[in-house]
Amino acid sequence: MTRRELDAAGITDPALRAAYTRCRRLNARHGRTYFLATRLLPVERRSAVHALYGFARWADDIVDDLDRPRAPEERDLLLRRLESDLAHGLRTGGGDEPVVRAVADTSARYDIEHTLFADFLASMRSDLHVTDYPTYADLRTYMHGSAAVIGLQMLPVLGTVTSREEAAPHAADLGVAFQLTNFLRDVGEDLDRGRVYLPADLLAAHGVDRPLLEWSRRTGRHDSRIREALVAAEAMTRKVYRAAEPGIAMLDPRVRPCIRTAFTLYRGILDAIADQGYTVLHRRAVVSRGRRAATAAAGAVHIMRARRHARAADGAPRAARPALRGKGSVR
Repeated sequence: MTRRELDAAGITDPALRAAYTRCRRLNARHGRTYFLATRLLPVERRSAVHALYGFARWADDIVDDLDRPRAPEERDLLLRRLESDLAHGLRTGGGDEPVVRAVADTSARYDIEHTLFADFLASMRSDLHVTDYPTYADLRTYMHGSAAVIGLQMLPVLGTVTSREEAAPHAADLGVAFQLTNFLRDVGEDLDRGRVYLPADLLAAHGVDRPLLEWSRRTGRHDSRIREALVAAEAMTRKVYRAAEPGIAMLDPRVRPCIRTAFTLYRGILDAIADQGYTVLHRRAVVSRGRRAATAAAGAVHIMRARRHARAADGAPRAARPALRGKGSVR
């Protein structure tokens, strides 16, 4: 499958193929939900998505890899080296790290704005010293770099039937919705790293603070105030999903089933959290394999329909074909 994806993308240089393969392996190992959805993309676009994921994962592991304890100063140095390597790669197409070579090539192929990568690394660096967020507005500022930019990086790869500018806010919201879902699912694990990503004002509105969360994590005991705060965080996250959803119809029809599948699977994590009684401080909520498979199968059916429609459109007289316009629109 890797060779087919690289051939379809027109990636022929052996070293570059190896770099993209490295990113694909990172996606397959760490991004189960994301990787499953990626397999529903047109084959020629998958390698670019793997590159974007692989780079983000590489940076995130510098900050959060618990298997290799490092002092904050060492992590900061590694992030700065990665930033320098990326800046060089974006200028020249090179890079010391395979993930940098792959993402630099993807950026050039799809005209992805370089500032999006700088904003991402700035948020990663803030994780080295910021351990909580007083308000949702503060958290959104952080998530611009850590999540919204991921949606914006993806947009040129996916293609749109509107202008890229019109679709961009929805793409950013989808990245934020996915990250808020992760924050809610990973409250306990983030506490172990010394961080609380749920806004302090949201928690305080329900009588919750960090010591109460730590007590519940440490003792395995429950508190109704924590449950109420998590219910509120779930509602906040679902609101962002609703803001993101209209953007799916703005995408290239061939990629909509992939994004719809990711949308459904990630939002399904919220359902799993609720089904398990909001016990995220004590166990990780996951979407069952059966549900993931059923969702992916439904996505595959929609892909077949989209491909049949595309073939019919390609065979139609030019005047009957849909008008596609604007930077970032499909061609």
